[in-house]
Amino acid sequence: MTFWVLLLLFALSITAFLAFGLTRTRRRQEHPAAYDLRVYKEQLASVDRDLARGVIAKADAQRVRTEISRRILAADAQIRTGDATTGPSTTVRLAAIGFVALVLIGGAFALYRQLGAAGYPDQPLSARMEMAAELRENRPGQEEAEQMAPPVEAPQLEDSYANLLNQLRTTVADRPDDLQGHILLAQHETNAGNFQAGYEAQRRAIELMGDEAPADAYSNLAEMLILAAGGYVSPEAEAALRQALERDPQSGPARYYWGQMLLQIGRPDQAYRVWMDTLRTSPPGAPWANAIRAQIDELAWRAGVFNAPEIAAAPAGPGPSQSDMEAAAEMTPEERQEMIRGMVDGLSDRLATEGGSPQEWARLISALGVLGETEQAAAIRDEAATKFAEDPAALELINSAAQQAGLSQ
Repeated sequence: MTFWVLLLLFALSITAFLAFGLTRTRRRQEHPAAYDLRVYKEQLASVDRDLARGVIAKADAQRVRTEISRRILAADAQIRTGDATTGPSTTVRLAAIGFVALVLIGGAFALYRQLGAAGYPDQPLSARMEMAAELRENRPGQEEAEQMAPPVEAPQLEDSYANLLNQLRTTVADRPDDLQGHILLAQHETNAGNFQAGYEAQRRAIELMGDEAPADAYSNLAEMLILAAGGYVSPEAEAALRQALERDPQSGPARYYWGQMLLQIGRPDQAYRVWMDTLRTSPPGAPWANAIRAQIDELAWRAGVFNAPEIAAAPAGPGPSQSDMEAAAEMTPEERQEMIRGMVDGLSDRLATEGGSPQEWARLISALGVLGETEQAAAIRDEAATKFAEDPAALELINSAAQQAGLSQ
């Protein structure tokens, strides 16, 4: 209540100050007719002087005196009865005061209702940083987050794909030490919307890999955990992201989700720096870069950055646009599968005729793995390995994509 009273008093004070300026009557030092009166009197005196010198006839002098006298009387009447005040009428001034009061008082309350937070105490930077640290330390774990997450409707699977998935589950259950089986199972359980089963299989795959587990294995585990929690980055997902970043500090997916975690705990300033650094090093068309570009403007505002660098608006490169993604969300599973097939075929044709970056070859291999076309994915992997035989970094990226697609080395 104290805040609202102070706000009202400030608004009323400003309104009163402006109203004083609007209502104050401005008066001139002299009526306009007073100057005319002095002129007429001077003309009357000059007529007498001209008559005395014989410059003007007596009859003409009398006629001129009469005319000047008439004008003097008219000017004097204006001075006596005329209003010397200037400015708008009283009605106009009162209407202006009412409008100013409405804009200042009503506008202030409406603006604060939209942007303010009545009843909240002051939040200095140090207090907000302490709150963020406390939130990070005490935030819910993975199991609790999954219980609170809204249920997600699983996609409708084709009968053939569902049968293959069941066969894969049976095979992996019979062969618990089969690394490739667990990698495939994790990928396809996630594709089917079974995120918990997906990250359990991915955890087992990482156990089988041991110390040789790459950054992608941990970033994929983190993504599965985050999907299972409805987009929330739990401490378990954070631990997986930390492992990924220790193995590859430039891992795009891990850096994207790390920024999401910082944003969720109330540190948009750190999230903004992480995402901007990620954008600068991301290849064209990287899905995490497209996701960052879609959110970077709002994040910059929350971080207090009002002149974001031009890199935030850089072209996203090849890949599905936002309109494509929105259209895909409204498709049936069969239509969505057909759209994915068309995009994969288009990328395959372009790489075959025009070539492309290692990231595009890796994306094609991963996409074919998702579609279950491992033979085609293997052929693309062999072709890409030949093309980039002298580029170790490209070979590592392609081999990682092939591993995630379930291909043997």
